Amino acid sequence: MVLFVARSAVALYRLLDVLPVFSGDDRITRQFTLAPGSDFGADALSAIDALGGHTVPWSEACARTHDLVVATSPKGDLRLLRGPHVLLPHGAGFNKSIPGEGSADSASGLDPAYLRRTGHDDAPIALHALAHPDQVARLAATDPRAARHAEVIGDLTLERVLASSSLRDRYRAALGTGARKLVVLVSTWGPESLIRRHPGLPARLAGQLPHDEYQLALVVHPNERSRLGTYELTERLTPALDAGMILPDPHEEWASVLIAADALVTDHGSTALYYCAVQDRPVVSVHPGGGELIPTSPMGVLLDRVPRLGRAEEIVDALRAYRPGPGHAAAEAAFAPPGDAVDRLRTEVYALLGLAPPRQGVAPRLLPSPAPATRVPAAFDVQAETTAAGVRITRHPAGSGLPGHHLAAEHGAAGERLSRSAGLLYRRPLPAHAAPVDLAWTADGWTRHALSAYPSCRSAAALLPSGGGLLRVRGHERTYAVQVEPRPEGGRIVRIDPAVALSAAHAHLVSPVSSASLQPVPDSPTVLNCLIGERTFRITLRPATDAEATQVI
Repeated sequence: MVLFVARSAVALYRLLDVLPVFSGDDRITRQFTLAPGSDFGADALSAIDALGGHTVPWSEACARTHDLVVATSPKGDLRLLRGPHVLLPHGAGFNKSIPGEGSADSASGLDPAYLRRTGHDDAPIALHALAHPDQVARLAATDPRAARHAEVIGDLTLERVLASSSLRDRYRAALGTGARKLVVLVSTWGPESLIRRHPGLPARLAGQLPHDEYQLALVVHPNERSRLGTYELTERLTPALDAGMILPDPHEEWASVLIAADALVTDHGSTALYYCAVQDRPVVSVHPGGGELIPTSPMGVLLDRVPRLGRAEEIVDALRAYRPGPGHAAAEAAFAPPGDAVDRLRTEVYALLGLAPPRQGVAPRLLPSPAPATRVPAAFDVQAETTAAGVRITRHPAGSGLPGHHLAAEHGAAGERLSRSAGLLYRRPLPAHAAPVDLAWTADGWTRHALSAYPSCRSAAALLPSGGGLLRVRGHERTYAVQVEPRPEGGRIVRIDPAVALSAAHAHLVSPVSSASLQPVPDSPTVLNCLIGERTFRITLRPATDAEATQVI
């Protein structure tokens, strides 16, 4: 019987990465228990129940003798559990010293004050599995007795992350990232965490970063989720979530999101090291140094060498200021060369059990695809700037920043207040349904109806099933067909939301110069360049045909 001991949700999630070591072995019975004493234990118990694991009450676990006891934290009364102990880290790098806990200035997880009382004669620490030779040396310097059973095994969570790195495109597709840059904020727990020190940063970044160029996600430490509760957390993050920010699940999705990421904004938590281990992409710090952070730790060295974000408005410049090197160096300081951590741990634990490992091999389990944003903005403040190169369109979720050239709202998705205030009101095709007697708008019929029902609306548009759009401008005699061409890029095709093209056409048509020059409408198409960030897309604007006007939407 193998007993897995968790004090918190984050400790449990690390244990779940260890479970494949015993996969397929019917000689092993896996049981879980919750070690008392943590403020974050309730979520661990809920997670075990959701997993369907067999839970043993703490008192019952202490009354038995186990073949193996596996834990990811030395804290708690582990000495009461009989059987050889395997201790694994529940983070990466041992970067923090928690004030008021254990020995002063000792790294949490390597603190001799906890390690000395973890085992006794009936429950020795038989294996202290660490991720890097430097960690063994740090342990030996503070507690030579504890270091006698320390081995460099590697990091099983890292093995899963690296094994899943080829799924990056799949994860980005699941998130709806597309050609945008995914910026991920990561927050550890406690008073020095990003979410405590900078609670408004997610909303400010959501209003600062253009919607068609950037996507935002926030990874929150499970302890901070436990402290607040998921409901309270999401309520506090409402402005950013309404703007489309992703809040991944704390078990596995956070790692999938890191693989999908293009840039990271981090405090001093160790999550950043997994991101750095995948590929050397931009990292920006929001931690000032000092406090809990151990300066010589991998995170201390990383944060000392990467750009620091002062204000949300400086985010793009801060990301551009990153130079390759620090991320890779930090990962090398935290993790031994990866590739065989699962096999190493399997060999060690089966030797402790006195059993031969099963013949079939075991590999790290791939991470699941993350869930997309639960809230998708349906109305945008659109800034439109006409230049010699074309019409530059920058969209921000409505209300998240300054008003723009016009408010563009999707009818049927945005609220009625936003629809009545929109300068451009558009509608997407409805999904197919099986009504016995169908009733549907034509594109021309709906745009006429919208301009009649919403007198403040300057233009109404219907996105067509074919991918183009039909645009009607108040006061113009004819309707316009709007079609945007995809852009080839490095062997791939980049497409923009057709609603962006509608905003570009609307801005062009309602400008005084364009209105004069485009009435009456020439029979030949007009070509516009639509600039989105550093990309340019060709938009064709021409009179709509009868077939387009009568398309069902």
